[in-house]
This record gives sequence, structure tokens and C-alpha cells, in this order.
Amino acid sequence: MAAALSSRFLKGISSLQAVRSSRLASASVYQNGMMMMRHSSTVPSDSDTHDDFKPTQKVPSGSTDSLKDIVENDVKENPVMIYMKGVPESPQCGFSSLAVRVLQQYNVPIGARNILEDQELKNAVKSFSHWPTFPQIFIKGEFIGGSDIILNMHKEGELEEKLKDVSGNQKSQ
Repeated sequence: MAAALSSRFLKGISSLQAVRSSRLASASVYQNGMMMMRHSSTVPSDSDTHDDFKPTQKVPSGSTDSLKDIVENDVKENPVMIYMKGVPESPQCGFSSLAVRVLQQYNVPIGARNILEDQELKNAVKSFSHWPTFPQIFIKGEFIGGSDIILNMHKEGELEEKLKDVSGNQKSQ
């Protein structure tokens, strides 16, 4: 058991180092705490890699129109979309962690993007929602707010009503 945990821990550390040495843009969809879909593009910072072998960026750097389109598409395509620090299985701040835990109570698929990986995307999300802080949660295309608002809606029973027709919704007890 200890060996398995140690191995997972070391794999996690090595993956963090890989992320630090490259530019990574990704989005994931989660349901019941399990990643259902992930797509990413990585541009290595290795100067020895020939341009022919480097992945191309799908979003041109500095193109806020394209980033706005990505945010609009995320919000439209995912009944529940969260822009957060980290990813649902590994939040990087307490507010993002709280928001994910509350949303997971409803067993709904959660689309997520880690805003720590791309400052331009982070700014595009702020511009799109006119909201300065993260996490930012959208449900059925509507900006809801952050973790405090989701928690309050959960306590008041409003979140259950908002999520009632999102597929996979069966609130955990």
C-alpha cells in the first residue's frame, strides 16, 4: 500500500515539473469525480525540438477574440462549467475545492479549465463574466458566481432546482 501511494506521489510530482516546463492549455469534463474527457495542446520549451515536431497552438497567442470564442463555446457546450485554480481532482485553492465539492454532490458532468495555466484565458474569462475572482461557475449558459454563491444556493435548495434537468443529476446524500 505504501509503495503504491509513494509511486502515485512521485508520478504527481513529475507531472507538475512537466507542466512547469511547458505551456499547457486544457479542458476537462468530470462526472462523479472521474475525468470523462480531456484535450490539451502542449508546446515544449525545449529549444532542441525542431519546429516541424512541435504541436501547433490552436489559439493564437494574444488573440482575445479566439479566447472569447473558447469561453463562449465552453459555457454553451457544458451544462456545468467551472473556471478554477487547478482541476476538479486537484484544486489549487480552497474556494475552487469548495465549489467542486458542492457541485459533485449533484453527480452532474462538470466541464473545467485550469486558469492558472493560461493568463490570457484567465483574463478572457474575467472579461466574459465581468467578475474579477475565481472560481467562476456557469450553469446552462448562465454565470452563477463563485464558491460562496454556489454554497449558499446549495444550502437554500436553489442549486438542486437549477441542476434538476442536467443529465446525470442524482444528488448524493
